[in-house]
Amino acid sequence: MSFVLDASIALAWCFEDEQTPQSSVLLNKLSTEQAVVPELWPLELGNILLNAQKRHRITAAKVAEFFALLDAIDIHIDKETSTRAFHEIYALAQSQSLTTYDATYLELAMRLGLPLATKDEALRDAAIKLGVRVL
Repeated sequence: MSFVLDASIALAWCFEDEQTPQSSVLLNKLSTEQAVVPELWPLELGNILLNAQKRHRITAAKVAEFFALLDAIDIHIDKETSTRAFHEIYALAQSQSLTTYDATYLELAMRLGLPLATKDEALRDAAIKLGVRVL
């Protein structure tokens, strides 16, 4: 089964202090399952990693290693995200008190009928409230 992958889970695979048993299980699932992410996902990850590298939290070598990991797993980038930004995603963010970034993941999970993998508490709570299964 596929699932929507939030940046918070993927980043847990990169930063040892953010890893959890659940994030490791989700990474292992990607040997047989596919993750689906919104169009903003690669940019969001890149921005977080760039800032972490500037603050000396991560090395360039570790970033390259992480990118190689991401290249090796089955991640599908949804191409409809931007067409839904000003309507469905904005309305969802407003109604659930989320950022538009977080609402993007929730909208994708709802639209595709997939569970959502996230470590973000507000996003998780909104998903549960709206009947979206959370991994």
